[in-house]
Amino acid sequence: MKPSLKTQAGQPGWSFTSNRVKAFLTRTGGQLAPVVFKLGRKSVQPFSIAPWLKEPLQDTPTMLKVLRGDFFCAPFGGNAAPYRGERHPPHGETANRDWTFRSLKREGDALCLHASMQVRARRGRVDKRLILRDGHTAVYCEHVLSGFRGPMPIGTHPMLSFPDEPGAGYISTSAFKRGHVVPMAWEQPEARGYSHLKTGATFSSLKRVPARDGSMADLSRFPVRRGYEELVELVSDEKLPFAWSAVSLPSAGYVFFAIKNPRVLRETVLWFSNGGRHYPPWNGRHVNVLGVEDVTAFFHLGLAESAKANSLNRTGAPTAVTLSPDKPLRVAHILAVAAIPRDFDEVASIVPHQGGVKLTSRSGRTIITSLDLDFVRG
Repeated sequence: MKPSLKTQAGQPGWSFTSNRVKAFLTRTGGQLAPVVFKLGRKSVQPFSIAPWLKEPLQDTPTMLKVLRGDFFCAPFGGNAAPYRGERHPPHGETANRDWTFRSLKREGDALCLHASMQVRARRGRVDKRLILRDGHTAVYCEHVLSGFRGPMPIGTHPMLSFPDEPGAGYISTSAFKRGHVVPMAWEQPEARGYSHLKTGATFSSLKRVPARDGSMADLSRFPVRRGYEELVELVSDEKLPFAWSAVSLPSAGYVFFAIKNPRVLRETVLWFSNGGRHYPPWNGRHVNVLGVEDVTAFFHLGLAESAKANSLNRTGAPTAVTLSPDKPLRVAHILAVAAIPRDFDEVASIVPHQGGVKLTSRSGRTIITSLDLDFVRG
């Protein structure tokens, strides 16, 4: 099957559908959204789509022109500084250039969209496979990097849209070793950008993160702090069989959760975007958005900063993978949703359960949903 190109939210791309999920992948940047999940009688679309997509933008990276949903980053980060003669765009060619459609195949209960890209700045190939399984409200995402040599920060980039309601969402993750606030100037007032957290601070709980004014910020609820942008990175526990991040939205009736292998994607970057950027194309209107980005990278900076010694890898947290042309690297993650009752609050645990997973909230409510954990563990 070869689907015809269609346009959604200003970008041409390919649609693919299961009996529970309808997804769209942009040709440019390979960005995934909208994705509509069918939960019983209702449907939800959890991903953000930038408000400027139909505007003519000058001097703007292609990645930002397309900005939506989730996309794969190699190398992850801004990449402002070259590395050994390599110059990469923000979040890499994988987030900016056109992908080549390869196939759309059904095998049993699974539908797989396959696209690929030959990367130019550092020669190699990336194969993208997005899989939908009947009966599962999830997108199984796989990227295989082959032919590359040397260090490379990598990452996913799912961005969620929250209701315009203070504290509507509960944010939680599996156990992490430590948390870090971005260690250098993130947003600066002289550049019309604003942040609230204390630069370079460390923390052990999302509920208590040092702020610039000496107070403690609670990052487990969102949206809050309208007018600010924040960036933190959590170092995952690589001994866990799988790691997860979750956002419960009781008023919307669903929970979003992402599953990864913590031995491949070693950290999670949380980007709280709530109107703190007043320069183009943001202009104060990118609000109520949370990035839940599973990475092996040094914050948002890019290849040069992630490959060299930095404040994270000095503590034993890898900030780049080492690629070899004779050993392809498989990077897998799962993006899933499930229906929840109104009294289901913060996710306290996600554990395997009879061919799926069981999610338990702090309030003691549990839900069970179909999921193939072997996709990330294999």
